[in-house]
Amino acid sequence: MRAEIKVKGIVQGVGFRPFVYRLAVTHGLLGFVRNRGDATAEIVVEGNQNKVKQFIHDLEDKKPPLARIYDMEIAYKEDEGKFEKFTIVKSTEKTEFSGSVIPPDVAICNECVKELKDHTNRRFEYFFITCTDCGPRYTIIERLPYDRPNTTMQKFEMCTHCSHEYENPLDRRFHAQTIACPKCGPKAYLTANNGEPLEEKDPIREAGRLLEEGYIVAVKGNGGFHVATATTKSEPIEKLRNVKHRSQKPFAIMARDLKTVKTFAEVSAEEEKLLTSYIRPIVLLRKGENYYLSEAIAPKLHNVGVMLPYTGLHIMLFDPVKEPAFVMTSANPPNEPIVTDNKEALKKLGNSVDYFLFHNRIIAHRCDDSVARLHDSRQTLVRRSRGYAPEPIQLKNVLKHCALGLGAEQNVTACILLHDKAFISQHIGDVENVETLEFLKNAIHHLIRLTNSKVELVACDVHPKFPTTALAHKMGKELNTLTVSVQHHHAHIAALMGENNIDEMIGIACDGFGLGTDGKAWGGEILYCDTTGFKRLGHLQEQPMLGGDLATQYPIRMAAGILHQTTDITEWLFANTDHLPHGETEAKIILKQLETRETAVKTTSFGRVLDAVAAILGICTERTYEGEPAMKLESAAVNGKDVLGLEPEIEGNTLNTTVLVTELFEKRSKFSTADLAYSAQSYLAKGVAHIAVEQANRMGLKRVGFSGGVAYNEHITCTIRKIIEKNGLNFLVHEKLPAGDGCISFGQVYAACLGME
Repeated sequence: MRAEIKVKGIVQGVGFRPFVYRLAVTHGLLGFVRNRGDATAEIVVEGNQNKVKQFIHDLEDKKPPLARIYDMEIAYKEDEGKFEKFTIVKSTEKTEFSGSVIPPDVAICNECVKELKDHTNRRFEYFFITCTDCGPRYTIIERLPYDRPNTTMQKFEMCTHCSHEYENPLDRRFHAQTIACPKCGPKAYLTANNGEPLEEKDPIREAGRLLEEGYIVAVKGNGGFHVATATTKSEPIEKLRNVKHRSQKPFAIMARDLKTVKTFAEVSAEEEKLLTSYIRPIVLLRKGENYYLSEAIAPKLHNVGVMLPYTGLHIMLFDPVKEPAFVMTSANPPNEPIVTDNKEALKKLGNSVDYFLFHNRIIAHRCDDSVARLHDSRQTLVRRSRGYAPEPIQLKNVLKHCALGLGAEQNVTACILLHDKAFISQHIGDVENVETLEFLKNAIHHLIRLTNSKVELVACDVHPKFPTTALAHKMGKELNTLTVSVQHHHAHIAALMGENNIDEMIGIACDGFGLGTDGKAWGGEILYCDTTGFKRLGHLQEQPMLGGDLATQYPIRMAAGILHQTTDITEWLFANTDHLPHGETEAKIILKQLETRETAVKTTSFGRVLDAVAAILGICTERTYEGEPAMKLESAAVNGKDVLGLEPEIEGNTLNTTVLVTELFEKRSKFSTADLAYSAQSYLAKGVAHIAVEQANRMGLKRVGFSGGVAYNEHITCTIRKIIEKNGLNFLVHEKLPAGDGCISFGQVYAACLGME
């Protein structure tokens, strides 16, 4: 019997061809396997009928751990008798299918770690040690099929030893495209901040020593540069904050190992599993009782973002030092993408760091570290990037159109929805400048090529001034396709529907801002969503934003606008003029605006109310990074309790937030900050949950979901969950996608495609 098989899925870059080879030989079959230009694998086998059938069964049953098989197209024919053995043959650039893709980058495997530390192994202490089970994939691929000449490893010609391993079916590196060794592979080297090389025989370990001494070092990784320094010394961290213009934003850290992490942070079994997974994301962990790292790492926050080494280079950095962890933050100028090129790094980072740890392998595609946290034992992604992208989200519904979504303005990702799979790009960031917009364009075109997609529809946000909206309309014209605008919060709930494969639900969408269908600023919404669209059922009370966007930067303005409706705030406002950039002059202008009602912009934003609470309680009076007031409010509330006991005041499906803010203001000296912060979060969570329950019961629905940046708040999410489930309803949150704007691109295409069905 002859079987001609075409395998769709993640079957390139995961050791699939070596696996097929060994499997065919084991079953005594003849034929070949090869990669194709559409990211699929083509297999032809001939032999005994039963053995061919068993071979096909084993393809799915025994496939490599990182392989994903979405579909197999099989044609049975008569033997042609042309084969003498089974071989891996040269790849073809032929394209026929859409929807297969190469895998994400994978953390160093245990076998490679053993070899890295084995002085008898020829890859002993070689920083770029990889095999078929680990190493960079997405960040090195330039074009398909996934073969060495199509990656950034093409310039490194294999030595005799590596060639032998590459060609040996019994070797773990049989057809490993990233195969390399100290003799023939990439080299690491250390320079001063002006690029002048330092003559170091062991540049990686020397970089580790420099970090421990308090120097700042830019370290080139697989998907871009990190800026690193010590974690037990505050001086270099404060210096790093000054040069990066990040006065308060927390830095991620990389710890030596799991045992070390447990000395300064609390680690649950689920968090341990995530930390040590092949993805190795940054995990937000609660600071331990004996937390001893510098407070400058995550100022006024109860948690700290921790990851474990995921390359040989990272492991070696810790070898010569006692430092428990290093700050390891993405290297990028303010509001620009992570730096990937050596010359670019010298130009953009030279004045910010003391040294550079370079290597000479090109990074084809930048990719930031992923970020996750757990609510109880449930995973929630804050940033879906390295280790996840571009592996697709599998959908229950098979949609007819191939659609492209471009996201909103912040935390942007791109998404290609193709039939029953959503391929989501790595984290792009805030699209506020030319560099990030260009990054988005490149990521989109790369994703289209990798998936061999033919885009039929482009989706974007309804906000006309978002750069992504303009780009969507431009791409729509270039591709001669329809461009569809999707309201921001509808996209949030549509993403939740698509992720959970459901057709209708009540959705709670809470964040900082999204343009509403009425032209106003939404952000605390209860929606009914189904396959035809959405209906707004309830929301938070509209509140004035004094100065528009200034109110997001200086929460005192937001608090003043809310309090003025019930309270004389003159004395309080003038007592807080040091929290306004123009002091008393600005305070007078604010009072005049309030008196003359010159407050054109109003918002239902949940995030803005949290900002106002943070300002009143003195927790955060200036937002220096996205979500800062809300994050610090959550941290302040960790050990609090509900001392106000306010029952949600709901009028016509609108949650009164003035009563909450006024009560907090009046009681701010009677209770602890922790208790008041906790009480405020409880009131808001109970309020939106009660509206959602009432609407679900009225409409006879059993599912309520929660999306938006506010869903990262553990206390708010858990409070809503308890109320929803207590009322016999199913509560849905994101687990495969970020709850924030990282899910918007998927929600846009899902909503747009449903509307076209």
